[in-house]
Amino acid sequence: MNFRWIWYIAAHSVFRRQKKSPSSVLSILGIATGVFALIVIIAVMNGFQLGFIESILEISSYHLRIGPVADGKTEETGAAVLTIPGVQAVVPFREFQALIRGRRGGQQMALVRGLPVDAPARDAVMAARLAFEEGFFDLGDKHNVLLGVELARRLGVRTGNEISLYSIPALFADSDEYAGLRTFTVTGLFRTGFYEYDAGWAFVNIESAAAFSDTGPVLGIKLKNRFYSPKMLELARKSLEGQTGLEEAQFTGWRDYNRSFFGALRTEKLFMFILVGLIFIVVGLNIYQAQRRSVLEHREEIGLLRAVGGGERAVRMIFVCDGAIIGFIGASCGLILGLLVASHISLFFTIIEHIFNFFIHIVNIITGFFNAGWIKGFSFFSPAVFYIKEIPSRLIPQEAVLIFMFGFLSALLAAWFASRKTSRILVAEVLRYE
Repeated sequence: MNFRWIWYIAAHSVFRRQKKSPSSVLSILGIATGVFALIVIIAVMNGFQLGFIESILEISSYHLRIGPVADGKTEETGAAVLTIPGVQAVVPFREFQALIRGRRGGQQMALVRGLPVDAPARDAVMAARLAFEEGFFDLGDKHNVLLGVELARRLGVRTGNEISLYSIPALFADSDEYAGLRTFTVTGLFRTGFYEYDAGWAFVNIESAAAFSDTGPVLGIKLKNRFYSPKMLELARKSLEGQTGLEEAQFTGWRDYNRSFFGALRTEKLFMFILVGLIFIVVGLNIYQAQRRSVLEHREEIGLLRAVGGGERAVRMIFVCDGAIIGFIGASCGLILGLLVASHISLFFTIIEHIFNFFIHIVNIITGFFNAGWIKGFSFFSPAVFYIKEIPSRLIPQEAVLIFMFGFLSALLAAWFASRKTSRILVAEVLRYE
């Protein structure tokens, strides 16, 4: 087949028939809207979900955990783990549940984690996730403590204030100095962006935590690529096999932590993908009906093409190419607009909020003459409701390509199914009536 004349007729059909019927323009707009909406929604969802996941992996669970490690063997074992290819950082820590009491009588249960003084140097990624609103990472003194900003707000303390920390496991500690109740000085207030950590986490010196915790230290391991965790877990077992101090240690990966939480996020994203993807089904049905109508309206032209030598496959390919043009233009427009908005999502929502608030202001002025109630301003993600400072957006290139292909293939498949009707047109019958 000579595709030059096929593409020419298909393009002519798309761009020249709009005076009679705007079906092609509507189909292009439908596909562009679907691609645009899906890209923006998935980008915002990725921003929220990956922010939560990375907070958990980089601050809480790490990529791998080995522990408990016998006292005195932490540094030796950590040095051995760092020699394993693919390991980026190793941080020993201890953690325990405690009741923290502020200076004004406020008290709150919290998870207290003991970290070494040089934890930010050992794990730069964790240090980057801890944004300090007051003070800085300072655990040089055994009496220093770092609090989440929401935890500090509940306790009514700021940097420089003292808090009292009480831990039930400390009652069984050998040291009377640290048993039961201990006073610490707040040297920093951090924010992770994950409310659970900001409202229920505190960091102390790992040596201070030893007096409160009745279990040995644990090694938190960061990998260069966290998706290789199963392979790295087996490699760590083999590398550390027979080493002293690991007789009771367990080797676990990040996939074992918060499994239900990660599964819920994956299911939520899948169903959102399916629900928004229904737009493509609706647009595809619209294209299918438009192409079928086009076949009926152009019976004479199809008969003439067949009579002058155009084969059945060639004539059918005209309608398939018609759908390909519609799909490509619509998906490309939606992709470009979606990427533009997704990369400037905060500005996009700010503009929409200003437009809504402008009309609300006009309504308030009008209703003010009649002593009616005033309408409050509009905000998509109000800080009073959502625990965010700005709207996150993260677009994965593979997902953008997949969305583009969904839009393109929905038009292509719809046109292919509609073009089958051309095979039922008999040339002799068409020419006889002409």
